[in-house]
Amino acid sequence: MRNEFVAFAILSVLLVVGIAYYVWPPMWWTFVLLGPLLLLGLYDMFQARHAVMRNFPILGRGRYIMEDLRPKMYQYFIESDTSGRPINRISRSIVYQRAKQVLDTTPYGTQLDVYEEGYEWINHSIGSKHIEPGQAQPRVRIGGAECTKPYSASVLNVSAMSFGSLSKNAILALNGGAKIGQFAHNTGEGGLSPYHLQHGGDIIYQFGTGYFGCRDMAGNFSPDLFAKCVEDEHVKMVELKLSQGAKPGHGGILPAKKNTREIARIRGVVPGTDVLSPPSHTAFTSPLELVEFIQSLRGLSFGKPIGFKLCIGWRSEFLAICKAMVKLDIYPDFIAVDGGEGGTGAAPLEFTNSVGMPYRDAVAFVHNALFGFGIRDKIKIIASGKIISGFDIVKSLALGADLCYSARAMMLALGCIQALECNKNNCPTGVATQDPELVAGLSVSDKKVRVANYHRQTVRSLMELISASGLESPDQVSRYLIHRRISPLEVRTYAEIYPYISRGSLLYEGSIPPHFDRDMAMASPESFLPRFVEVN
Repeated sequence: MRNEFVAFAILSVLLVVGIAYYVWPPMWWTFVLLGPLLLLGLYDMFQARHAVMRNFPILGRGRYIMEDLRPKMYQYFIESDTSGRPINRISRSIVYQRAKQVLDTTPYGTQLDVYEEGYEWINHSIGSKHIEPGQAQPRVRIGGAECTKPYSASVLNVSAMSFGSLSKNAILALNGGAKIGQFAHNTGEGGLSPYHLQHGGDIIYQFGTGYFGCRDMAGNFSPDLFAKCVEDEHVKMVELKLSQGAKPGHGGILPAKKNTREIARIRGVVPGTDVLSPPSHTAFTSPLELVEFIQSLRGLSFGKPIGFKLCIGWRSEFLAICKAMVKLDIYPDFIAVDGGEGGTGAAPLEFTNSVGMPYRDAVAFVHNALFGFGIRDKIKIIASGKIISGFDIVKSLALGADLCYSARAMMLALGCIQALECNKNNCPTGVATQDPELVAGLSVSDKKVRVANYHRQTVRSLMELISASGLESPDQVSRYLIHRRISPLEVRTYAEIYPYISRGSLLYEGSIPPHFDRDMAMASPESFLPRFVEVN
């Protein structure tokens, strides 16, 4: 659009000058009329704060005009779930406000119906604590007994988004923000690109069923290429993706329009083709083989933390993995739990809406399962699924997570306007496109600071909520802290909705909680597929 504006400006001047020559010879009025318009367009092209105006000079201003006309109660917006029932979500406005460092307080108090089903709140304390400057950015140590290079992670990090799905400028800005804010940037399954390394931010290298960046000519996992990817000093952890919340059991999708020569070279695929990741891995076929594969990765990763990511499907499958870990006495350093409500740039609608366990149920289940097997202290849990605000992080910690990923909020901090063009290569803000003209509109120097701003203020809001509850650190948060309205007349804590189980209770036949009986009986470390049995 920038090139189109230049062409429009030149043609407009020539046309008006030509008309003026024959109709009204004085030429000065031409520049009086056109000059301000052209100067405004040139300003839009070269300013860095607004990608839409930068990509669509003059025309892009229409978006901001419409925003100014909308209601000012922008702290919350209404979405609908698959049943059409309205639900309140923290809006993208809170991300924009924090990213741009504008006032994010609001007058007139609660803007939600506190008696509506689903309303949640946190307990506060009369003896609330004061936040010291050093407490505003808590860290979580990731790395078990066999990890020689543990990583001190932020409680909030950039979730997996691949180069290919996102533009190079988006990757640069995310990693630049991670460098400024000292948090981690997950590469997604699209491989490790130069743009992930250019700013020196901490990297979590992820690979999935396509083994992009570490695949041989036949598309199988290559130990040598893997070792080459993770040897860089900026790669702090390695994440094996089993499935993702937006399309679990389906595999990744990169449309041909976005598969440029550069992306194809990084991924090891043919350029200009649709890149469809297989739905499952070829490097292992059972829970035991998965755990052994994790151990082999540990030997190739120079002592860095190794973990895996999944969206929970059959509960018995995860319990089978736990059985395999206990049997082999091999444990990952972390497990990333993605919710079925996770987002993506391209997925079949049925998978997006109807496949995968929601993240709250999943995080609570994974925590209980690890605790029940007596191995929770060996493994950190990372939660992912529409996490935007400090309160979202508190809820995740209460359910059992140690730290969180966020993709949606980080994209909004980059300037994403949710145009829903991610899969068409037409993203107007340059975030989710490979069109060079649109990518150029995203200013890395401006957006990396916004990403860091959003992260800093959101983590600070987390610590303010914790201190208001009378607690001193995130690891003190429990399920008793969060209340949820079940109906107009009934309220339950997370501890009642997602009850804890006893440590080690899944190790012995007689101590298994009733709601785990059937899943435990179906779980076998020799197979991912559940054994269908009747449990009395």
